[in-house]
Amino acid sequence: MYVAVKGGERAIANAHRLLEHERRGDRKVPEIGTEQIEQQLGLTVDRVMSEGSLYDRGLAALAIKQARGDLIEAIFLIRAYRTTLPRFGFSVPLDTAGMAIRRRISSTYKDLPGGQVLGPTFDYTHRLLDFALLAEGDPAAPVTAPVDTEERFPRVTDLLAQDDLIERNPPGDPEKPVGDLTREPLAFPAERDLRLQNLARGDEGFLLALGYSTQRGYGRNHPFVGEIRMGEVAVEFEIPELGLIVSLGEVTLTECQMVNQFKGSLTEPAKFTRGYGLSFGHCERRAMSMSLVDRALRAGELGEERTSPAQDEEFVLSHSDNIQATGFVEHLKLPHYVDFQAELALLRQMRRELETRSITHPEAAE
Repeated sequence: MYVAVKGGERAIANAHRLLEHERRGDRKVPEIGTEQIEQQLGLTVDRVMSEGSLYDRGLAALAIKQARGDLIEAIFLIRAYRTTLPRFGFSVPLDTAGMAIRRRISSTYKDLPGGQVLGPTFDYTHRLLDFALLAEGDPAAPVTAPVDTEERFPRVTDLLAQDDLIERNPPGDPEKPVGDLTREPLAFPAERDLRLQNLARGDEGFLLALGYSTQRGYGRNHPFVGEIRMGEVAVEFEIPELGLIVSLGEVTLTECQMVNQFKGSLTEPAKFTRGYGLSFGHCERRAMSMSLVDRALRAGELGEERTSPAQDEEFVLSHSDNIQATGFVEHLKLPHYVDFQAELALLRQMRRELETRSITHPEAAE
């Protein structure tokens, strides 16, 4: 089937050398280091870690360099590497209420307990090119304030829940096994834990488009940002044999709690509903989009009719993974000579039969 490309190892090896040459670029320009990528392209690193399902800033930076900035290729590299790592178990559920806050905003309450923390964001910039960046020099140091590392910041949704104004999260079942998409294939219908796993590493652009569609009426979604928070959270691991919980370190997370359209009935008081998003690093767009899609996918359990793409569980979850999507689209570049020749032969046969019919039965052709 692939006789025409047989023996192409030499050509492929040369293609690899050419790729490496193109990746390096002009030798007159200093080569970019992985530390530079990690420190100065932090948001890119965060996206690769999220969609690659591996929290390691150094490896994500290396993948970005190797992939020449092609983020999907970098995500592919990270996922491939992750499959070689041993799995020891699952961490204790993260306590985001104890997050060391670097950014915390709400569009529902102006005066939050603990205050609004603007943090590092493009939200308040003018979106004008800064040509000063072409010159060398360090920016001015930011103004800092004392931080109480023991302070806890209550979530906006918890404040609403105190007055029974928002649906409560169902209590967790410690005996129930944790779903894991990296080990078991996705099956439908999928429970919310698997849906959130899928969305957490889904393609940001795809999630953004679906989230946008819900705001334009395709999903009956009227959202308010209850809260977005970004900062460091401790990761803890329980060792059953020793009866101990040990700290493995801290990870940077972005969490979005979306307050959505309320529901109720003649016998049940109306309450806001919720959508949830969580992402590695500083990825607000992803966390917000994820929370919008999470709420849309809950239409069935909230008694709403599913009428829009963002509410179609199978459509969303089956197409959100950019590695699977890339593989299926880019496999079209591989040899399909036999398949095409078969289609070509069939097409010619159909045309010959039509010509024959036109000659023997001209009235039928008319």
